[in-house]
Amino acid sequence: MSAELGFDLRRLAVPAYGPSLLFGAAEGALLPIIPAEATSRGAGVALAAFIAMLFGLGSFVSNIPASGLTDRFGERRALVFAGLVAALGCVLAMLPSLVSLIAGVFVIGMASAVFLLARQKYLTEAVPITHRARALSLLGGVMRIGFFIGPLIGAALIGILGVPAAWILAIACLLLAGWCATRMEDLPGALDAGGATPARVTPRDVLRTHLPVFATVGLGVLLVQAVRGSRQVVIPLWSAHVGLDEQTTSLVYAISAGIDMLVFYPAGRVMDLRGRRAVAVPSMLLMAAALAVMPFTHTAATVLAVSCVLGFGNGIGSGLVMTLGADFSPDVGRAAFLGIWRQLSDTGNTLGPLTLSGVTALVGLAPAVAVNALLGLAAAGVLAYWPARLVREGWGPHGRPQDDTESATRGS
Repeated sequence: MSAELGFDLRRLAVPAYGPSLLFGAAEGALLPIIPAEATSRGAGVALAAFIAMLFGLGSFVSNIPASGLTDRFGERRALVFAGLVAALGCVLAMLPSLVSLIAGVFVIGMASAVFLLARQKYLTEAVPITHRARALSLLGGVMRIGFFIGPLIGAALIGILGVPAAWILAIACLLLAGWCATRMEDLPGALDAGGATPARVTPRDVLRTHLPVFATVGLGVLLVQAVRGSRQVVIPLWSAHVGLDEQTTSLVYAISAGIDMLVFYPAGRVMDLRGRRAVAVPSMLLMAAALAVMPFTHTAATVLAVSCVLGFGNGIGSGLVMTLGADFSPDVGRAAFLGIWRQLSDTGNTLGPLTLSGVTALVGLAPAVAVNALLGLAAAGVLAYWPARLVREGWGPHGRPQDDTESATRGS
């Protein structure tokens, strides 16, 4: 992949990227079957939809606690722990009652928060800043690949062995992810000048000291995730709105996802060489333009064309949110910072579809899609201005000072 300046990302393939691929495959195998599992155990449609949301809800409520756990025990142990707990969550969900399914899905979501934060913190500290965007874009892309192949393998196994096979596949992937994480090297703890371990800082401390970052770039991240979250809903919703059948809709979604996966690594390279803004702004402008045009599509071909632009725009932004979080995270209190960062990200990911749903209920689907296009424009504007300004003011990898971080994150 990349061996410039003596650093080769390939040495992280198994210990860092292997767990991400496997964890993504596990979640990808489970997400499509949760609603059907819920209804088969007596849940109505509304409750089944709520149970499917528990993946995200479990992650949302666990981001801040996950930062404390990662800080206390280290990234490697946190990743192994997350894999084991998620596997236990699958076992719990396989029990025949509806309550066990609810509890199991929620536990898997909680474990995913620990996993996602620990892997981001590990790569932030293990990879030099010259390769950071490539490393984190690759991380996002590998997770996407896992989400893509998980349902395919799960569907094949369900066809042969029945629904329990998908749960067993997920358990196997999660345990294997935990095993891969054991091969990670422990990173040296941050030491102060006297050689002692520095005092831990709380999320409240980090929020107070880094409020200018969270209120500006963090707002941009929230908007980015709102657009991304709505994109996942817009394609199937608009396809159904114009009368496409389920098979055609699935094909359109799959092609869009495939394009998304093709461009993640080149995008990371551009971010490393040309700055974060060189990818952030085009990504959001492309997605905003595609969302703005979507209401004018009425055939399978035009819906597919616009969906491909959405996929491309999303793909070139792979790793963007994690890279910006890594760029502005301090050496001391990094886990707490990234926990808050993920909280903003998850909030946006939830608000996007909620905005789409609310506006649709009030004035219709086409205006709702247009509103999400405006969110994309707002995200582009925020990310075009604020990251570069904060770097000029001295914010960067070490909290505030560090003039030399401006050259490393030029054009943020």
